[in-house]
Amino acid sequence: MHGERGSHDWSAKLREEIELLRTLRDELRVQANLGAKEARDRWQDTERAWHKLESKLAELGRVSSESAEDISAAVRLLASTVRDAYGHIKASL
Repeated sequence: MHGERGSHDWSAKLREEIELLRTLRDELRVQANLGAKEARDRWQDTERAWHKLESKLAELGRVSSESAEDISAAVRLLASTVRDAYGHIKASL
């Protein structure tokens, strides 16, 4: 049963991080639409990564616990990439 709790812990943390990214995304979407072309271009690239992140997160909910660890690692890496890109966009606005 300990494995299930560990699974729940990382899942809750991951979902919390995704929610924080979703909030930042909403704020930056407005600013990027008003910002420079470079920010808009970076925004479009990051949107593709965001949609891939959401797809992987949905996939995570449908797989076995064995596969979940691999997908979770990919989701965390992608979330980190999106977070970094949002930081660059925010800094450029």
